[in-house]
Amino acid sequence: MLNKVRVDKWLWSIRIFKTRSLATDKCKSGKVSIDGKNIKPSHLIREGDILQVRKEGFNLTLKVVKLLEKRVGAPLAVECYENLTSEEEMNKYNDWYIGKARSEVREKGAGRPTKRERRELDEFKEDYLDLDFEE
Repeated sequence: MLNKVRVDKWLWSIRIFKTRSLATDKCKSGKVSIDGKNIKPSHLIREGDILQVRKEGFNLTLKVVKLLEKRVGAPLAVECYENLTSEEEMNKYNDWYIGKARSEVREKGAGRPTKRERRELDEFKEDYLDLDFEE
């Protein structure tokens, strides 16, 4: 049985982030913390640790119930953590997005965004969401 696991591996294995490199980047940029202290991707976590994760403008609070090193299916992943996120934070999605936001519009004839343009849009959205939700 595992005693400790890297935080980036664990976040990827329980499907909080789509790729391990994305989990690593979020840790490096200060979006993952334990007790208010930002942690590195190589930080070893144990069962019982409580993580704060900022993902797409939402503040998730997760308690480590079971350690994993490899990615598992969604039904198994849910059993490995306890979601301690406040009800207010969970309802942010409904308050901010559903029915209030216009769909994105691109100029007629401009075609699909290039890979570079898409990355710039994603960066802009991430920065906007982070600034908008900080309190």
